[in-house]
Order: sequence, then C-alpha cells, then structure tokens
Amino acid sequence: MLRSKVIKMSVGAVALSLFFSMSTSINANAAMSKNKFIGNIIGNSVPSNFTTYWNQVTPENATKWESVESTRDRMNWSGADTDYNYAKSKGLKFKFHTLVWGAQAPKWITSLSAADQKAEISEWIQAAGQKYSGSEFVDVVNEPLHTKIDFKNAIGGDGATGWDWVVWSFEQARKAFPNSKLLINEYGIIGNPSEADKYVKIINILKSRGLIDGIGIQCHQFNMDTVSVSTMNNVLNKLSATGLPIYVSELDITGDDATQLARYKEKFPVLWENPNIKGVTLWGYIQGQTWKSNTHLINSNGTERPALKWLKSYLASH
Repeated sequence: MLRSKVIKMSVGAVALSLFFSMSTSINANAAMSKNKFIGNIIGNSVPSNFTTYWNQVTPENATKWESVESTRDRMNWSGADTDYNYAKSKGLKFKFHTLVWGAQAPKWITSLSAADQKAEISEWIQAAGQKYSGSEFVDVVNEPLHTKIDFKNAIGGDGATGWDWVVWSFEQARKAFPNSKLLINEYGIIGNPSEADKYVKIINILKSRGLIDGIGIQCHQFNMDTVSVSTMNNVLNKLSATGLPIYVSELDITGDDATQLARYKEKFPVLWENPNIKGVTLWGYIQGQTWKSNTHLINSNGTERPALKWLKSYLASH
C-alpha cells in the first residue's frame, strides 16, 4: 500500500527514560536492553521530537525501489541516507523497507525481458546491501499474499514450492545483507486467521532453508479498529508456533480522541505483552503526516492526544 534502545535497568526505568524525559533525547541503548523497541516511520523529513518518543526507524518511502531508482541506472539515495544516518547517529535500530514488492517498483521494469528484470532486481538488492549493510532489519518481500510482483516469473515464479520467487528474493538478500535480520511483511493478518495460515506456509518454506529471521505483521487501522482481542491472540499463536520472533511493522489506530484511546487501551497490550513480539513500529504520529486521517498521536499544534498520554503511562509500568 502507498503510505504517504547499555545500561541495565528495570523495565519501568527504561520506559521512563523513553517517555517522560520530554526535554531530552532518549537513551536508545538503554531502551534496547530488553530487546523490545517502539519505533516509527520517517517521512519527508526527520521530526524534531522523534527521539522523544521512538527508538527505531523505518523509512516511509525513501528505501522503496521506485523512490531510489525511478529512472533506470540512476539511483538517488539522498532520502535513504538521511534516514539511515539519522538512525545511526542517534543509536536507533534501522529497518530497510523494502526490497521486493508488487507496488512502488520502478515503472520501467515491466517493459524489460525476463533476463533483464532478474538482473535489475539483483543489482538493486546488491546496491542496497552495499549502502546499508548496518541495517538491523530488512523487509525482504513485502505483501507476498496481497501485492505480488508483476514480474515474479523472472525470479522463479511459483515454482516447486509455490513461492520460489520469494525464496529467490531471500537468497539474494541473505548475500547482500549478511549481518541483518531478514523479515517478511504482510497486511491483513492480525484480523484473519485463515490468511495467517497462508502466511505461515510461506514462512515455514523460508525457515526450512534458513533464510528468514523474523515475521512482520502490519497492524493498520482497517484491521485494528475492529479486530477482537481473541482473534489477535489466535493469529499471534499461529505465528509464534513457527518459533520465529514477530515484529509489528506498521501500527496505526484511528478514531476521535475517546475512541482511539479506548482502542489503544484494549489492543496495544495484546501486542506489547506478547513475549514473541520483539518490537512495535507505528506508521506515523504527527497530524497531517499520516497516511490515514485520525491515526495521529500528536496534533498539528504539538499537543499529545489522549492515546499517546496513555501509551507513555502504560510503557512506564510495562
């Protein structure tokens, strides 16, 4: 979809350092001591208050193929460099998002021969790995169930596994990013157990080959606003059965102040308190800079919405 934390301390102290020191930057290394982060995206520019709240970075668009190479063989890494260098300068974990996706790929790729398509995808993955080898995480294939690439046959098609193009992509990513955790990412999972079953099949194919290090689940408002806690737990149990860590990759919840607050209170703890979930990344937080209206946590005048005030308090005690 297009959409525009090594000091040992108690969990409570970690959260306090993250969320109550509003006039200072967070101690990112301390926040990582429990191996669970709370992150957000960076869009067109880095918000001045980013480290007040978040200790992990995912570029919203800057590391998508189309953003880098809209013209063949002309790679513009400026936006990606800004996000990556910011994360590294602040000690924040960085996720490269994403290598292979059926949306926001360069338009010129579709007119090439299958051989040239494969060569170009290989070149893209290798170039990204050379530039950002220090990425802690990489979304290798994004939305394989719902947004398949038009040119999948160039990199194996369905093949013997039914997902050979996904396997090929992870094989290339393992070579290009040998020190990063390789993730798959998908939407429509948290609210749909049958889709979770399909997702697990792909994950287990990759796991059997030693190609995957974690599972990404998008938790966007079109699922999170209405999904029940029991369905969430059902899905998380299915994913946890793979033995791989889970990362909530794209979280947003909508509603007016009271509705959004109630939804966060009910559903965020299901994610944060699950021992298999190792990080949660929200998909935007500033009014006017989120891809869906009313998902923001900070108003345009800089004031915090009730859900953010609650989130700070909750994390201080968890």
